[in-house]
Amino acid sequence: MNLFIEMSKITNVFPGVIANEEVDFSLKRGEIRALVGENGAGKSTLMKSLYGMIQPASGEIRIKGELVTIKSPNDAISMGIGMIHQHFMLIPTLTTLENIIMGVTPVKYGVFIDGKAAKKKVEQLMEKYNLHVPIDVLVQDLSVGDKQRVEILKALFREVDILILDEPTAILTPQETTVLFKMMKEWSAAGKAIVFISHKLREVKEVADSITIMRKGKITGNAINNDITEHEIATLMVGREVSMKVEKTIAVPGDVVLETVDLNVSDNQHLPAVKDFSLKVRAGEIVGVAGVEGNGQHELIEALAGMWSAKTGQMLFKGDDFTHRSIRSRMDIGIVHVPEDRLKTGLCSEMSLWENLISGRLENIKFSRGKGLFFRFKSIADFSKKMIEDFRIKIPDHNYTLKTLSGGNQQKVVIARELSREPQLLLISQPTRGVDMGAIEFIHKELVALRDRGCAILLVSADLQELMNISDRMIVMYEGEIVGEIPGEPYDENEIGYLMAGLQKEVAK
Repeated sequence: MNLFIEMSKITNVFPGVIANEEVDFSLKRGEIRALVGENGAGKSTLMKSLYGMIQPASGEIRIKGELVTIKSPNDAISMGIGMIHQHFMLIPTLTTLENIIMGVTPVKYGVFIDGKAAKKKVEQLMEKYNLHVPIDVLVQDLSVGDKQRVEILKALFREVDILILDEPTAILTPQETTVLFKMMKEWSAAGKAIVFISHKLREVKEVADSITIMRKGKITGNAINNDITEHEIATLMVGREVSMKVEKTIAVPGDVVLETVDLNVSDNQHLPAVKDFSLKVRAGEIVGVAGVEGNGQHELIEALAGMWSAKTGQMLFKGDDFTHRSIRSRMDIGIVHVPEDRLKTGLCSEMSLWENLISGRLENIKFSRGKGLFFRFKSIADFSKKMIEDFRIKIPDHNYTLKTLSGGNQQKVVIARELSREPQLLLISQPTRGVDMGAIEFIHKELVALRDRGCAILLVSADLQELMNISDRMIVMYEGEIVGEIPGEPYDENEIGYLMAGLQKEVAK
């Protein structure tokens, strides 16, 4: 059978939760196997067992037929296993290069770090796989997209035989995704084995040889790709019928809520990131912002939210200039922000659900007395329970800490908190990154419902399919500029992809 991996009856138990229950998983030499399932289904736990981050309560793992005990990621790497994590395993105070070579640093004369050789190899990998990132910049100063590229380069640098890819296409244009899939097929043809974790079922169908589906810690299906449909996969993932299409009526935009006039914003290296940016967003519409990450979307949204200063230009809310207003005052007039990185800027994972839900509202008379000095715990509990119910957050109790939740449920907490403010302008980045099919369906419905209540929504997403499904109209950004404006459906994916790659600087329609 020529198996690279055999995982037999793997069980992982955490307090009050069976994350994996006697799971069998195998991977053949030269195979691309997709692993799909909702957040909390047990996919990451299973792969962390293979990568040595978790020791299973029971079960066996064989690599190339040999029974092994994988006590750490170093053990896994030494056995030829590499993993790119959904939540990046990078040290923010080290550079890109230092993160990539950590643990496998080239040396000369047996003792000295061979920085020149390391840098040359990394640059060759960047060029070969078109994964360019600033090599000497601190990781803490990189965008989310660049951080994911660093993770991919880490695995490639280690020359692994078994590669676990968790949502690797989130930052890519359609053309770049095609290139990645071509590389994956080349790797598999060369004998490498690949586990491909993705929530994009169309991509799973395009690149995988076989598919394993999980739900609630168990395997609910194994199939050869050609023997199963996207709809069947989604049903096995969620346990019910799932709508693959966003149901929405044609938007009826109202008055202009947000207007930017010749807006210019610099990045953290003091280089131009947003250039002469002029845009109007009206009440009752969703305007999608497409573009490969690192082309100014991050700086644009954070400048509008008040987290980043504008260099020149104006930002207007219903005609009033708010360019230099504080974050608090922007929230007070109805501007709400869902950030791209829920763990870094959206939540405090060490705090409870209720503490995160009332963040930014400590002086609200509904939740406290004496300007935040004394909590109204009954009101807070009632509010938290309503958010849990309304937004289908899977958590035993509102006192649980956020770090116990899956990524999809953490994202629901951020969205619940911000949408409960009843915003007039919503600035939202990557709303469904790393989120499962059921949660994606729910989040999209909530955004459309908010639009229908008259909210103006500016949506940034690296998932082009998401933008095409939910946006009423779209703009495309490249190197900080608007290079395409698409009034509405039908959208041409290839045309948008070329605009995203900077190959067609003209209006798309």
